[in-house]
Amino acid sequence: MAELTGRVAVVTGGTRGIGRAIVERLVAEGASVWVLARSVDAGRALEGALPGTSFLATDVSDPDEVTAAAKEITRVAGRVDLLVCNAGITRDDLLLRMSDDDWNDVLDVNLKGAFHCLRAFLRPISKSDAGAVLCIGSVVGTMGNAGQANYAASKAGLVGLVRSAAKEYAGRGVRINVLAPGFIETEMTEVLPEEVREPLLARIPLGRVGSAEEVASVAVFLLSPRASYITGQVVAVNGGLHP
Repeated sequence: MAELTGRVAVVTGGTRGIGRAIVERLVAEGASVWVLARSVDAGRALEGALPGTSFLATDVSDPDEVTAAAKEITRVAGRVDLLVCNAGITRDDLLLRMSDDDWNDVLDVNLKGAFHCLRAFLRPISKSDAGAVLCIGSVVGTMGNAGQANYAASKAGLVGLVRSAAKEYAGRGVRINVLAPGFIETEMTEVLPEEVREPLLARIPLGRVGSAEEVASVAVFLLSPRASYITGQVVAVNGGLHP
């Protein structure tokens, strides 16, 4: 029997990149997966291509939409066991040129979006006998990155949010962790010009970028009973990339 058979999982931003890889691995392990994302076309395409998934158009920066999604999933599925807060955006620019909108948009999706999801889903998850939450952070949240002050701040903020929530819900048996990828080959990174990619690669001890599947493997482990004594942690998947 697959490891997560019978579990109900929710993944935000699960239509592409790391999020989609996590969705695919969760389904392979037997979970029923609800995917929350803004793109209706991408969500419907995923739902049609991958049995075991259901899609709800949801903007995680909108607390009302997240609350409505949580109520609908709980009503239809009857339970929620696992949550992956993966939805994220970038609006890169140097700090002195960064607009208020670019700052606010990134924080609203990456950090407030995770807060909205934790607040909406932790109640049903706390009723599970194996509840687990994973927020997708970034190596940038600990090392910083020129031109990404907003993104780095949002990912650093996830660490404080998760460690606080982990302490609040440990007594209810819910484990909450951060998974912090490094330089991973996704649609978000494949557009980087070579003059940006090469210096990054030179700093990675393993000498290559990672894959979304490698991140998903660790994500499923952290959500599984095999990680039953891990909570409030930041788990890096970065090929050795550190400040």
